[in-house]
Amino acid sequence: MSPAMAIVKDQSKANDDVLDSQYQKGVKQLCENGIKKVPRKYIWPDSDRPNAADHKQSLLHVTMPNLNLPIIDFSQLLGPNRSQVLKSLSTACEQYGFFQVVNHGITNDVITNMIDVSTRFFALPFEERSKYMSSDMTAPVRYGTSFNQNKDSVFCWRDFLKLMCHPLSEHLPHWPSSPTDWRTLAASYAKETKFLFMRIVEAILESLGVWGATMNGGGVGNDDEILKPFEDGSQLMVVNYYPACPEPDLTLGMPPHSDYGFLTLLLQDEVQGLQIQHQDKWVTVQPIPNSFVVNVGDHLEIFSNGRYKSVLHRVLVNSVKSRISVASLHSLPLESIIRPLPALIDKANPRRYKDTDFSSFLDYISSCEPKRKYFLESRKLMV
Repeated sequence: MSPAMAIVKDQSKANDDVLDSQYQKGVKQLCENGIKKVPRKYIWPDSDRPNAADHKQSLLHVTMPNLNLPIIDFSQLLGPNRSQVLKSLSTACEQYGFFQVVNHGITNDVITNMIDVSTRFFALPFEERSKYMSSDMTAPVRYGTSFNQNKDSVFCWRDFLKLMCHPLSEHLPHWPSSPTDWRTLAASYAKETKFLFMRIVEAILESLGVWGATMNGGGVGNDDEILKPFEDGSQLMVVNYYPACPEPDLTLGMPPHSDYGFLTLLLQDEVQGLQIQHQDKWVTVQPIPNSFVVNVGDHLEIFSNGRYKSVLHRVLVNSVKSRISVASLHSLPLESIIRPLPALIDKANPRRYKDTDFSSFLDYISSCEPKRKYFLESRKLMV
């Protein structure tokens, strides 16, 4: 190689290093620097990009005509229509992997305050937000970008703040101290969503016939025994920020993936973006004010021996508005072994999944890009 070519190569590498360092600071920092085009690092291959119709739909705030995401009126679970609602819940988990919960008992103030304080956190100067940047996936607080910024070959148009929530007393002192009311408002939200998660778990276990009045054999069984692991279970809160994007048809807020845990409770602001894959089509979830989108995670699919399905979902971005969402991901304790519930295995429904645990998942996502349902597929047994 000639000296001139070597110099060019060194300069090119130096430029790449500068850009990589810039991307590691997050999408919001890029936008604050006034970019007018999507950098190459964020441009997805043609086969993975959303099409123009998706973005037109998003901007017009209309839903696909074939989307009919089930709505569960939580207040009805507490009344005489419980059995009817449980059937609707079971159908939602089997056929959609998603449902929306309304009349859930969490006050509008708690919801509004969480969206507001999240918006104010991402409005902080980069120097303040960057205090929480970490590549340690087990850190109690982690600010970052993309999906897995350490492994992603193409970055997502997304910044996030991840907070471990259980036990709250242990993790709360590590949470951001700015905005000054962050810990108070986010802790209140975490407690309320944990309570709601437990009530939804009760309904799901009852719909599976393994808890409560519908338990196989007709008895109520030992309710505490089956519920206690969930009460002591993990809770991870992920606050997502998707800035307005100059070329939204070239990138994604998040790529197609399923959630690893048992259930995810998602709070959206009024800006559309979440899409689920249903009947081989991508359909947009219309935000309902003060509702939660709840989706089946990989753990619930394994636990139910495949009866309830975790479903691929992704996030679009748009050129007009930024978007905030708050995902509360719940599962069994981190040290638990996840396996199909024995009561749901018989000759007609043989065991369909291997045992798994959280460390296996961390090893997996630390070694490759966490796309689609590849980890769950690796847990399946040939039956």
